[in-house]
Formats: sequence, structure tokens, C-alpha cells
Amino acid sequence: MRLLISLALILLGGFTVLAKSKEEKQAEARKKAGQTLERLYKAKPSAQAAIKAAAGYAVFNSGGAKILVAGAGRGSGIAVDNATQKVIYMKMREIQAGLGVGVKKFSTIFVFETKNALGRFINSGWEFGGQTTAAAKAGDGGGSLQGAVSVSPGVWMYQLTDKGLALELTGKGTKYFKDDDLN
Repeated sequence: MRLLISLALILLGGFTVLAKSKEEKQAEARKKAGQTLERLYKAKPSAQAAIKAAAGYAVFNSGGAKILVAGAGRGSGIAVDNATQKVIYMKMREIQAGLGVGVKKFSTIFVFETKNALGRFINSGWEFGGQTTAAAKAGDGGGSLQGAVSVSPGVWMYQLTDKGLALELTGKGTKYFKDDDLN
């Protein structure tokens, strides 16, 4: 009986582990980004106009864990140039230090006011320093960026948790960079 159960598990395991193609991974990344934007627009309707008027945007879905004095996170997403509608596939990695325990899932949306800021993000990657916590501000665009924080000149960030718009927006030891496998 044990032999039959073991054999069944081996056979089932072999059929369920199929690698996704590059195109399937790209489609999944675009779908997740679209779902994240819909969640943002529901939580903060003015964000839709801000993103449409921007030079571009980036959407990341991430998860992380923290145990005692160390933590790490990883995620993936896309960056989009609004003028050309070109999609760049990207990755995110995060390292944290400090006391704590927990697991979290979150989404981050960046809005780039200028093509230059978008280009720097896509081509050079981007890194948040050590203990950076962005301060919440209302946007200059007539309230269209309300709920976002300014993280760099011309760059705004929204962060969503499972409960909606995050109250504290942070970027601790976080690096964003192109996904060479999907571009």
C-alpha cells in the first residue's frame, strides 16, 4: 500500500511541475499589474488620472518575511512608458534589519512625472537606502497624487497591503532592476 501511495505521489508530482514559458510569465506579470492598479484605483480613485498623465509608472507585487533581527523580501513587476506603451519586466529584492517577526504581502506603484526619472529607474535600477521612510505628502497636481509619497524628485509611490492603501510607506534596503530573463 505504501508503495502505491509513493508511486502515485511521484507520478502526480511529475505532471504538476511544468515550467512556464517566457511569454506566459510576461502575461502573468501584466495581469498582476493590471489587478494591482484596479485595487489602487478603488482605494484612491484620483490615482488613475495621475498615472495616465505621468511619463510612466511601475507596478510591483512583493512579499517578505522578518524573523527576529533579519528579514528579506522579493517581488516582480513591470515598468511602462506611457508615451510608447513599452513594458519592461523587472525584479525587486529587499533586505531588512531590526527586531520583528512577521510575513507580509504588498504592492508598490511608482508614478514618474518625467521621462528622465522613468529612464533612470528602468536603465540604472533603483535602490532605497538603509532606514529610509518616505514622508506622506499631498501631490502638487491638484490632489491627483494624494495618498502617494514623494520618494525622489518627480517620483511618487503608492503602497498597498491586503487592507488597502498603506499608512506607513517604507523602502528599506530595496533594489529594483530589470529582469534579464523576461526582457
